[in-house]
Amino acid sequence: MCSLSCPELPRVGQPERAMASQRQLAALSALVATYFAHVGFFNPFLPLWLKDMGLSLVAISVLVSLQSASRLIAPYGWGWLSDHTGRRTLLLRYGASASLLLSLGLWWDGGFFWLFAVLLLLFGHTSGMMPMSEAVLIKIVSQSGEFDSRRYGRVRVFGSVGFLVTVIAAGWWFETYGMQHFPLVTMLTISAVAVSAWCLPSVKEPVVAQADKQSVWPLLRQRSAQLFFGSAFFHVLAHIGVYAFFSLYLDSLGYSKTTIGLLWALSVLVEVGWFFTQSRWLPRLRLTGWLVACAAVMALRMVMTAGAADQLWVLMLAQCMHAVTFATHHTVCMAWLSQKFSGQLLGRGQALYTVIAYGLPGVLGGLVGGVVSSRWGLESVFWLSVPVSVLSALLAWGAWRTDR
Repeated sequence: MCSLSCPELPRVGQPERAMASQRQLAALSALVATYFAHVGFFNPFLPLWLKDMGLSLVAISVLVSLQSASRLIAPYGWGWLSDHTGRRTLLLRYGASASLLLSLGLWWDGGFFWLFAVLLLLFGHTSGMMPMSEAVLIKIVSQSGEFDSRRYGRVRVFGSVGFLVTVIAAGWWFETYGMQHFPLVTMLTISAVAVSAWCLPSVKEPVVAQADKQSVWPLLRQRSAQLFFGSAFFHVLAHIGVYAFFSLYLDSLGYSKTTIGLLWALSVLVEVGWFFTQSRWLPRLRLTGWLVACAAVMALRMVMTAGAADQLWVLMLAQCMHAVTFATHHTVCMAWLSQKFSGQLLGRGQALYTVIAYGLPGVLGGLVGGVVSSRWGLESVFWLSVPVSVLSALLAWGAWRTDR
């Protein structure tokens, strides 16, 4: 059983280090599970809660895009701080605890500007948690010198399970009892995240002297890095239709909240299968080759979602593609980052990925999607994602050619 004041791990030999890393992996699994359990209810149902409060589609898109807006600055700030202090665990604990206090602000109906302030501060603290925990996880599963996709998948799958449980439960609950319990569920799920964060072993990573610290800019000047981040940007931009507007889209077509939750759960279920078996498939292509495949499948998924959403079986098939468009893409990106941004650059590499691949496209996609959907309907957002996916594939193809 862990304590809220876990002592710092002493310097130990190889067997003890292995046991310590196993304890860290177990604690990280709990953190990943609770974090994505929170995301599993919060992200799909936040737009529906805001709609239930009477906000317009444009206002909803602005508030939902705040999560991405916070990723423009916050993750790199947290990553820089963790790289320079070596105190990732302490920062994770602070972020989770502050998020819990901020979630209390959702209980008061203060209108658009109050929600704007509360959500911006809340996302500012939660958006840095995954990049920091990913940096710790990658460091542990790369101790042999290269990224271990099998060990990484075994931990990351707990996040998928957490998401799966809450998205199904929340869909049923909100369908049965209404959306008024959204603030309560937010507080409960973030409480679980905070407890998991405080149960992490207090490991202080070595801090490099200021004169020896590396800069990320030489890496970012490389053509392969520019093509990688460009492809990731457009790939996630194509996903914004799913992240921000999918629940609203299905609701407008008459699907129940239970069905909406089950469709989200289906996408996560196939994601779980990928994470468990990914070590078999990843070696069959170069990392950049996988990026091309992920973008191509994303284009097909968006065509199916936009063109045949009234057919439940087509939507189910499209949601099954999440195993490739998200799970495969995510692991490939983590493996690429572990190769290029190693050592003292790991935290900043994760943060840059969050800013470029989630912050910028999230803000752009959320705001543009709100305007486009207001004028041409929610279906138009998914049609717009098709050429964006193709552009991601072309950039990934360029990265693949550069790697060759």
